[in-house]
Amino acid sequence: MLELGHTLLLGWVGCLVAGFLLWLWSLARQDVSVVDIAWGMFFVGLTVWFRSRGPEVQTFHWIHLGLVGAWGLRLALHIALRARGHGEDPRYAAMRAEHPAAFQWRSLVTVFALQATLAAALAVPLLVVQSATSISPIALAVGTALWVIGFACEAFADWQLQRFRDDPASRGRVLDSGLWRYSRHPNYFGESVLWWGYGLFALGAPGAGSAWALLAPLFMTFLLLRVSGVTLLEKTIVHRRPEYDAYIRRTSAFVPWPPRKARAA
Repeated sequence: MLELGHTLLLGWVGCLVAGFLLWLWSLARQDVSVVDIAWGMFFVGLTVWFRSRGPEVQTFHWIHLGLVGAWGLRLALHIALRARGHGEDPRYAAMRAEHPAAFQWRSLVTVFALQATLAAALAVPLLVVQSATSISPIALAVGTALWVIGFACEAFADWQLQRFRDDPASRGRVLDSGLWRYSRHPNYFGESVLWWGYGLFALGAPGAGSAWALLAPLFMTFLLLRVSGVTLLEKTIVHRRPEYDAYIRRTSAFVPWPPRKARAA
């Protein structure tokens, strides 16, 4: 356990260094949104680091590393393409307007260092898997299945939403077709399912500490529901999109489910 803790500590330091370099880049660009592009890549870098410190490589290590890499790269590319030509994310722009004099230093701590620290803390199940000498075949199979379901849901929902946003006729309207007919945030639901896949991988590794790795998907789900995801996005969206109030009444917030009118019928 001490060795795992040391590996995680060094990984956290690496994330902080990367976060500091990203902060310098954000100063040059006057755009803090670059940290969102790096979010998934923090985990890819950490997993590569864990693999370099782990035991002799086995097939399940490569499978796990490949899944983390595919998720992190897709997420980074999606956010980069989504942000292209749109300026700073409104959340960060609001923070900048609220604290114009001290924003540069505040962003270093409350945005870059915080995200680097969160990434290192949430990477515990990735460390457990890459440090394991074996893994339960059942955990490997079910964990991979959960990852595939979550990844497909997240990627398809993001694709649908981007197409909707790119259509000028969609301005001021609400996307309520495809996956968005059954969940107001199917991309966040997919992200949560994917992380439970990571947690199940870790649970299938030998050792008493593997169960603690389930705290990461639990905390990630909490973040998506109550902090940076559903709750944050829906604070002001009703005022910007009048149709959204009716959409809330008929559509599940997170877990995909038939619309309420359809269930009543």
